[in-house]
Amino acid sequence: MSADGYEPVIGLEIHVQLATRTKMFCGCALGFGEPINTRTCPVCLGHPGALPTLNAEAVRLAIATGLALGSSIAESSIFHRKNYFYPDLPKAYQISQYDEPIASGGQFAVLAEDGITSVGITRAHLEEDAAKLVHLGAGGRRADADESVVDFNRGGTPLLEIVTEPDLRSAAAAAEFLRQLQLTLRHLGVSDCNMEEGSMRADANVSVRPTGSTELGTKTELKNMNSFRFIEQGITRELERQIGLLEAGERIAQETVHFDPDTGAIHVLRSKEEAHDYRYFPEPDLVAIVTEPAAVEEVRSSLPELPSARRARWQEELGITFEDATVLSESVGLAAYFEEVASRADPKLAANWIRNELRSALRDTTKQEPHESAVTPERMAELIGLVADKSLGAKPAREVVLPELIETGDPVSDIVERRDLGQITDEGELYALVDRLFDENPDQLAQLQGGKDKVAGYFVGQAMKATGGKADAARVGEIVRERAGL
Repeated sequence: MSADGYEPVIGLEIHVQLATRTKMFCGCALGFGEPINTRTCPVCLGHPGALPTLNAEAVRLAIATGLALGSSIAESSIFHRKNYFYPDLPKAYQISQYDEPIASGGQFAVLAEDGITSVGITRAHLEEDAAKLVHLGAGGRRADADESVVDFNRGGTPLLEIVTEPDLRSAAAAAEFLRQLQLTLRHLGVSDCNMEEGSMRADANVSVRPTGSTELGTKTELKNMNSFRFIEQGITRELERQIGLLEAGERIAQETVHFDPDTGAIHVLRSKEEAHDYRYFPEPDLVAIVTEPAAVEEVRSSLPELPSARRARWQEELGITFEDATVLSESVGLAAYFEEVASRADPKLAANWIRNELRSALRDTTKQEPHESAVTPERMAELIGLVADKSLGAKPAREVVLPELIETGDPVSDIVERRDLGQITDEGELYALVDRLFDENPDQLAQLQGGKDKVAGYFVGQAMKATGGKADAARVGEIVRERAGL
């Protein structure tokens, strides 16, 4: 059977660091990049007799996420101890949720230009993060380290683990799901989801089956990938490995594997654990989380418009393209900026100018995003409006006004006046200009009237040169053809 005869089956487990001020079960402040072991206390260090206290804000953020995913919020959920030994786990167990999670079920809609793909949500549950092993020495890798130390700053960080159904059918689809989930969580204010800092991490459960089959194959778990590119590459490589094994007549073992982005190789870490391996039992030091319906509805009423709904609305109501809607909703700030400009100027022009002209100019200068720059939505809408009503040419707007606007943030009308860039809109002046150009260029006029239509562009160019770019090029072209009798 060829590789084309197999269907990938992929599910994801996503760990999201919740945007709380303190840790999950103690009052230690959260921070990234702090000196090793400076954000600790007896609770997160697992000292005997130190008792956990639940972070209420973490519960609220978990409920908000569950509602956004269409999940059912449990009236009562409890914590369990997940028992295993590792140097980064001071208690030799992790406080997590097992068979009574805070959120169950749901669907997440992944938008693409050709439609919507729904990915089922199995559950979302709260847990604490483990500490971090720091490998000191060449390259910061365990194999080359001179020594390793445990940094307990991260230990006890509030996490929400989101588990999907095995509904994804390609590595690219898995990466796109994560991009859109990241954007949604950022809009909710649940997490910053910075994969580089580890506040969003993903594991993939990967298997293959014969095309057309409904039975699930043996899965492997691809662990701890921290970028969308590596996730796509890792899943692709693991799919290739599994298909290669099957075509060679070998069986796939249920294992935990690691993708090395430097070499592109898959390494087997260990056999995959089952739930009973962790000896889950209820956490005796924490009471159940009881969620009152009124409290859930209060959270629901506070939810912002989600990115998928916003993009669909922009396409339907504002008439912008799927691609523009996708780019302009990349961040909360950029989406709000576009909304404000589009409320003051033509939405299609606003999308084009923000996405192409403004973002490009900012990348070349201040390295800011539009909502971070001196170009306020009011100023951007003013610039777009002047171009739209022919009061300002597109070229001087792009090449002169926009750079000065980025630098100064001054009113656009002041810049136009200062630079003497106002567009010539007087029809009599434009007709007189074209007549003069015809008188000065009789040979080119004869060519135009003889059927060489491209010569019209010559006269438009001469008009723009004579006026310093202040003439309306489109209107000049119309007058040239009219005066030439075409």
